[in-house]
Amino acid sequence: MTDSLHVLPVRTGGAAENMASDFLLLQRYPHPGVARLRHYLWRAPSFTFGYSQKIAWVRSQLPPGGPFDLCRRPTGGGIVDHREDWTYALVIPRGHPLEEVRATQSYRVIHEALAEALRAQGVPVDVKMVRDDDGHLPGVCFEQAEIYDVVNPATGAKLAGAAQKRNKHGLLFQGSIWRPACGSGSSGPIDWDLFRAEFTAKIASALGLPAQPTPWPELNEGEVDGLVEQYSSPEWIDHR
Repeated sequence: MTDSLHVLPVRTGGAAENMASDFLLLQRYPHPGVARLRHYLWRAPSFTFGYSQKIAWVRSQLPPGGPFDLCRRPTGGGIVDHREDWTYALVIPRGHPLEEVRATQSYRVIHEALAEALRAQGVPVDVKMVRDDDGHLPGVCFEQAEIYDVVNPATGAKLAGAAQKRNKHGLLFQGSIWRPACGSGSSGPIDWDLFRAEFTAKIASALGLPAQPTPWPELNEGEVDGLVEQYSSPEWIDHR
């Protein structure tokens, strides 16, 4: 029974640790019928990339100035630069109405909530409603907006994108906001703590659930360490 949205504490981790934590929140959360949301930070300059992307191409797209903490995500999508982004993960459990719709529809609903939270900070944004029919493959995330991405209405520049994974446990939604593209709000610099509270409220409303601050779950330490080790390994990062 999905009766609340658990809002988890902010944590800082390496790229492999953050990706492993997101996946385990989908797979091993102690309250599997409850939606959960987290915002998190990066211990070092980091990039993540989609599960199906070719590692040789990914490395060719990284900017000078590395080394960077690099990890393949369990979700799809393109390369995401996390050096100046605002990152979050949302898990919607199996059986919730938003988990059962098509990926494009869940993408739209979550990004509409995100856009509303940015507008509350005075940032002019739209959700892109037209699909580009060029057949391109996922590339570098913030270079080109896809349908239902959050964009600047004046320039079309992409401000926020995401990737999804759906399995028998539910839907994992990993999202990123490129903070430099957001600029300042109408009343001055964006208050990202206030944005987080507003975004949480908008997500809770979209899900039809009350938000509930919740301590970090007690996950099996051996399983956590094992998945972090897997996500750090060349076999995971370089396997395509």
